[in-house]
Amino acid sequence: MHSHELIQQLDVIATEQWRAHLPAHVVEQLPAQGVSVFIVSDDASDTAEFSARYGFGLEDCANTIVIRYKKEGGEHYAALVSLGSRRLDINGAVKAALGAQRLSFAKREAAVEHSQMEFGGITAFGLPDDWRILVDAAVMERMQIVMGAGVRAAKLLLSPEVLRQWPRCEIVSLTLPPQ
Repeated sequence: MHSHELIQQLDVIATEQWRAHLPAHVVEQLPAQGVSVFIVSDDASDTAEFSARYGFGLEDCANTIVIRYKKEGGEHYAALVSLGSRRLDINGAVKAALGAQRLSFAKREAAVEHSQMEFGGITAFGLPDDWRILVDAAVMERMQIVMGAGVRAAKLLLSPEVLRQWPRCEIVSLTLPPQ
């Protein structure tokens, strides 16, 4: 199926309706150009179910993962954006990119509380200003990607170019080569 056929099958939300569906702090950071927001049913929000139901490959699903890390005695949070088809190199590339002494996946409650987003729907847009946002280089090789939209009931469809042009994004190699 071609991407334009896929888009016709998606329940796309008009830009002026974004605020009715997405958290305000997510909408504020979303670029007006190059992003489509569409509705997904809650039971198909997680990557594997979403991929099966909506016909996007795991290699086109970009997950935003919240990491907690220690650096110079302080505790920090960061978001990692990586494809569903790739494995994060947590103790190698991610640790090095953040300059972290120790890091771990943030607990679900902490990720939700700090991002003010629904678990399973966390996105890179709208995160606290002091978080670093690292995007895996492999994400940039895709034609288009699907990301969370801050809630489980919607997703973002965008070109990786949108991330490249976004000042908060740091593009770094974070994943292991495919097996």
